[in-house]
Amino acid sequence: MAAEIMAQWNELRDHPRRDAVLFAVRHHDNGWVEEDAKTHIEEAGEPLDFISVPVPVKHRLWPRAVARFERERPYESALIAQHALTVHGQQRPDGQWRPFFDTMEGLRSHLLERCGAWANAALDEDYRFVQMGDQLSLIFCNGWTAPFPRHGGRSILKGTTLETTPDPFNGVTVRMQVEARRIPARGYDSPADLRATIDQASPERLSGILQGA
Repeated sequence: MAAEIMAQWNELRDHPRRDAVLFAVRHHDNGWVEEDAKTHIEEAGEPLDFISVPVPVKHRLWPRAVARFERERPYESALIAQHALTVHGQQRPDGQWRPFFDTMEGLRSHLLERCGAWANAALDEDYRFVQMGDQLSLIFCNGWTAPFPRHGGRSILKGTTLETTPDPFNGVTVRMQVEARRIPARGYDSPADLRATIDQASPERLSGILQGA
């Protein structure tokens, strides 16, 4: 959904690296695939989301996310590495987080070197699109209603309508849709119990619209 949103973003329509940026937007969270397959719960059985999973989970998924496409798509992988460093940028770069930052910064530097001098100059400009796609999709999927600042403006969810300003779509309304599964709000005996419950639940479609305010 993040990639479908950003495909309508006006600044990206004639962007020279449009395909690379949209690929990174679509796959920026690919390292979660293995974690979502087995799921995570706390000691009391409460399901853990992407924010509350243990630190070791966060440390292992991002190198995997970068490695998935690094051979054939080094620039897109550098954008994914930049995303990992950005979303965890509030952590103190010492103690248990020091090896993570060292690893991800090293991967990013290596990938950018493979691409050539242009990549260093382009990374920050292109990453903001990855960050925006991630933010907008998370606001909708999590039902976050507080205003979120974005580059030069803000985004706010009102019911199933997500408004963002200034208008990046030239008046076009973007339809959002994502698959979800409804499960009981209870403690789960094990990650396997949670996984089985998710698999047995019927898929639903959550729909909304995104538009310039």
